[in-house]
Amino acid sequence: MNLKKLSRLVVIVLSIISIVFLATIMASDTKEGGMIEPFIYVAYLTLLIAIVLVLIYTLKNLASKDLKKTLISVGAFLGVILIAFIFADGTPVPLKDGGEVSSFGSKMVSTGLNAFYILAVAALGLMFFSGYKRIKK
Repeated sequence: MNLKKLSRLVVIVLSIISIVFLATIMASDTKEGGMIEPFIYVAYLTLLIAIVLVLIYTLKNLASKDLKKTLISVGAFLGVILIAFIFADGTPVPLKDGGEVSSFGSKMVSTGLNAFYILAVAALGLMFFSGYKRIKK
């Protein structure tokens, strides 16, 4: 059995299991989420398995030169995230309902926004540089 047939079989089996889980959740009439909580853990496990398989097959199919480029790109992205985290503001934010966003939650949101701004400025700069280089020729 080749890899294509095996992956198709796994997809079919997971689809059937997902349909059964969905029907079970929809058929349950409890308001507390008694049936939903175990299925959330199953969803987390399925997501973890999918991520691990994607990483394994991606790293398996990369040549050493491509792997080096990939690791440089991942390192640059992690560097951007680290810089964004360093410059993030961790001030607690009051909510309308009287609650408060924790300082760590505020710092994570600020990190995401800072990373977005850094990547957006880098993308715009590279587009302008590419356009300038093309016009200069």
